[in-house]
Amino acid sequence: MTKNPFNPIEALKTTSTNGFTKNNKMRNFEKYKQNLRQDGNYIISYTTKVAKIVGNELHQLGYWSMTTQKHINYAAKELGLELVK
Repeated sequence: MTKNPFNPIEALKTTSTNGFTKNNKMRNFEKYKQNLRQDGNYIISYTTKVAKIVGNELHQLGYWSMTTQKHINYAAKELGLELVK
């Protein structure tokens, strides 16, 4: 499927080799497409900021449900970051 050059959202999107769909500063992870994304330095699960990227570490912002913790662990692994709880 070719990209529509007249749709500015689609024109910005590219799929990289590391499993992300990305545009300017937001990325969706391949495994949890609907509920997990990176926005700048933050990891967002559903609509909540749950972790922050600081250098080579992913700092967890509190204690979360089992599902959200799976999201955080997955994001750390995919980004190659050490998780700090």
